[in-house]
Amino acid sequence: MAEPTSGATGSPALDSIVARLAGTSDPRRRYEYVLWLAKKLEPLPEQFRSDTFKVKGCVSQVYVVGQLLDGHLHWRGDSDAAITKGLLALLIEGLEGLTPEQAAAIDPAFIAATGLQGSLTPSRANGFLNILAMMQAQARALAA
Repeated sequence: MAEPTSGATGSPALDSIVARLAGTSDPRRRYEYVLWLAKKLEPLPEQFRSDTFKVKGCVSQVYVVGQLLDGHLHWRGDSDAAITKGLLALLIEGLEGLTPEQAAAIDPAFIAATGLQGSLTPSRANGFLNILAMMQAQARALAA
């Protein structure tokens, strides 16, 4: 697949992450980057570890919380699995500061450009899509 062009996703931060992942052909380096993102994720307060914020369809326990402040989304989340936590962190960083409309418009096709899908198990790849879908659903709800 061709490298993403600037503005491909509608999120400069997500475009940067996609370009960084697409720029290496080494699956190990991609995993290391995802694990590094996981380590940067802020701890999630217990009050958000409820079914309301739990991502459905993930084998791992994954929670994601969006808040709307001054028209822009701010995200928090956590997972009990390191790789899944990294994928969550990737999405949190990529969708941070977007408007709800921008976040809802992100096309999941960007995932293929990262090169991660070839290294992810089918259940983890599906979980990645489920996390994005949950974030987009929250964005639409916050915009309403």
